[in-house]
Amino acid sequence: MKSLFIILLLALPLVLGACVSKNTYQQKVNEADLLTRDVADLSTTTMELRNDKKQLQDDLSKLNARLVEALQQNSKLQRDLLAAYANQERQEGNLSLHQQQITAMHEQLTDMQQTNDHLLTTIEELNQALEKEKIAREARLAKVKNTYNQLVGALEEEIKRGELTISNLEGQLSVNLLNKILFDSGKTAIKKEGQKVLKSLGDVLSKFPNKSLQIAGHTDNVQISERLRERYPSNWELSTARATSVVHFLQDNVGLSGERMIAAGYSEYQPVADNEEVEGRALNRRIQILLVPFKTVNPTE
Repeated sequence: MKSLFIILLLALPLVLGACVSKNTYQQKVNEADLLTRDVADLSTTTMELRNDKKQLQDDLSKLNARLVEALQQNSKLQRDLLAAYANQERQEGNLSLHQQQITAMHEQLTDMQQTNDHLLTTIEELNQALEKEKIAREARLAKVKNTYNQLVGALEEEIKRGELTISNLEGQLSVNLLNKILFDSGKTAIKKEGQKVLKSLGDVLSKFPNKSLQIAGHTDNVQISERLRERYPSNWELSTARATSVVHFLQDNVGLSGERMIAAGYSEYQPVADNEEVEGRALNRRIQILLVPFKTVNPTE
């Protein structure tokens, strides 16, 4: 019996070391997943820029073709004009008629020159528009990336503890918090540990007054139990109530402006994982905070 006790004491540090390594590994996996999604998002944006550039280049090619056609017509008109001059010398009796023809050709040449000038101006404007759009897109991407880096840096500890994740969805930043951090089962009151996380998050979000916050509640597909149906007839009411609780907390305890926030419930209809698995249902029960450009409403509009 004494030998068995000694063996257990020797094995205990090995077991604890394995647990720590596993947690560290999982954190690195999560961080790698975040970086992979960011690279995918940036690749998508780059592809959109390339498509826009190709479209503008196609338009430029068409305009160049029209310019070549106009120059060819210009050359033909000049040849016709020379022929008219020669014909005038041979047929002095038709001088008046030839003069009218020459005048008409001069007018056509003037019109063609104006068309050429307009085409050249259009080509230049398209080139400028292409460059401006490229610069604007790069600026937007840089701004989103900077905001993302600030959020990740400020909430690094919360991310490491698995209390929230931050992702970039087509240029829009999204903060996701699992319900197990915020709420007890079937409840809408925010738990103390959830309040701490929301306080840290709210302090960071207050630094971005130009962003609106679309706060969405999501559930799994498990229906409301009978004891809760009188208060929450379905997952619609529960998801909306939880989103509203988060809005109230950020407004009342953090001081975020109410005009910046929107509360919405999506019930079970936007899952991010398989509801057939326990782990998947846990991921689907979440609060998502989407950061979008803040737009003030003009009452006169």
